[in-house]
Amino acid sequence: MGSWLGCCLLAGILVATASHAGEPGVSDTQIRLGMVNAQSGAASGLGRSMLEGATAVFEDVNHRGGVHGRRIELVVADDGYDPDRAVDQTLKMIEQEQVFSLFGYVGTPTTNAVIPIVQEMKVPLVGAFTGAMALRQPVVREIINFRASYDDETDALVHYFVSRGVKRFGVMYQDDGFGQAVLGGTERALQRRSLALVAKGSFQRGTTAVKAALAALIGKQLEVVVMVGPYTPVAAFVREANQAGLNARLATVSFVGTDSLLQLLGTEGNGILISQVVPLPDDRTLPIADDCAAVLAKQVPDARLSFVNFEGCIAARAMVAALLQAGAGLTRERLLQSFEAFDRFDIGGLQLTLRPDNHQASTAVFLTRIVDGKIVPVGVAPRDK
Repeated sequence: MGSWLGCCLLAGILVATASHAGEPGVSDTQIRLGMVNAQSGAASGLGRSMLEGATAVFEDVNHRGGVHGRRIELVVADDGYDPDRAVDQTLKMIEQEQVFSLFGYVGTPTTNAVIPIVQEMKVPLVGAFTGAMALRQPVVREIINFRASYDDETDALVHYFVSRGVKRFGVMYQDDGFGQAVLGGTERALQRRSLALVAKGSFQRGTTAVKAALAALIGKQLEVVVMVGPYTPVAAFVREANQAGLNARLATVSFVGTDSLLQLLGTEGNGILISQVVPLPDDRTLPIADDCAAVLAKQVPDARLSFVNFEGCIAARAMVAALLQAGAGLTRERLLQSFEAFDRFDIGGLQLTLRPDNHQASTAVFLTRIVDGKIVPVGVAPRDK
C-alpha cells in the first residue's frame, strides 16, 4: 500500500471522534453512503462493477480503523437503469436510510433524474459513472465528478480519426439523455474541425432493437460510426453491422463497459476503438492500479481489476481522502469544501483538481482498441485543449 494512503488513514485514526446527531448518516461510529445504480438488467455489469471497486476500498479502510474512527457503510439499491426507479430509490436513501452522501450512481438518464433532489435536499452526489455535461455545466454544488466528460471522450475519438484523414462520421445512439449527450459531444467535436455529422440512427433504452438505427446508417458512405449504448445493444449492433456489410470503422465511449463488451464479442469486436477515462487496469506503472488490484483481490477475491471496478476504486479512494480531509466534525458542507480544495491532488499517481467553479476532477482520456479479442492501448497525437 502506498505511503500516501497509510499517512491519511493514520491521521484519521488518531483524530478524536465527535458525535453529530444533527447530521444525517453520521454517528460516532459510522458514515452511511447510498449507492443507487443498475444491479440488474442490461447494464447490471456496470453497476455491479462499480460496487465491487467501491466495496473493496471501503472495506479496506474499515479494517484499518475507518475514517476518524468511523466505519463506512455502503447502502445499495437497484434502479435497473431506469430513471423513475432511480428517483424512488434516491428518495428512500435520503428520507428512510438517512444516508450522509450519495455515491457511485451509473448512467446519464438515471443520474440526471435525481439532480433536482440532491439540489433541493442539499445531499452530495459523488463519483457518478457518467460523463453527461448536465452534471458539469453549470456546476451543481452538490455533484462531484471525477471522470472526464463525454465531450472529452468524443473529442478524443474524433481527433484520432480526423488526424488520420477521416471526414464522414455517423452515430448510432440510445435515444435518451445518455445518447443525446454523446451525440451532442460528437457533433461539437466535428464542428470544431469544420465537419458535420453525415448520418445518425437511434434505438430505445433497455432493448437490442438496433436494426432501424443500422438502416439509417447503411449506404451513407460512412468512414466511422460512433456507437452509444451499454454493452448489450452495442454488441447487437456490431453483429448486425458485420452481417449487413457496414463498411465503416466502429468506436464507442467508456460507458459501454469494455470488459462486458469483450465478453460478448471476443474477436468479433476486433478493431473497435474505445475511449476510457481510467488507465488500462493491467498497466501497473501507477501506484493506484497496484492499490486497487490488491484491495480487490483481498476484499472481492472472485473479481479481477477491470475498467469499471477500477473507476469505482478510484472514486472510493477520492471519497475517503475528502472524508479524512473534512475532519472529525464531518458535515455535508465540509465534505464539499474538502473536495473543492483538491488542487492537483495526487491519488496514487493520478492528479485530481476541483474548484468551486469546476466539479470535474479529471479530463484524462485514454484510447484503446480491441485486437485479437484483447484490449490494447492506442497511441494518439496531442489534442488542442
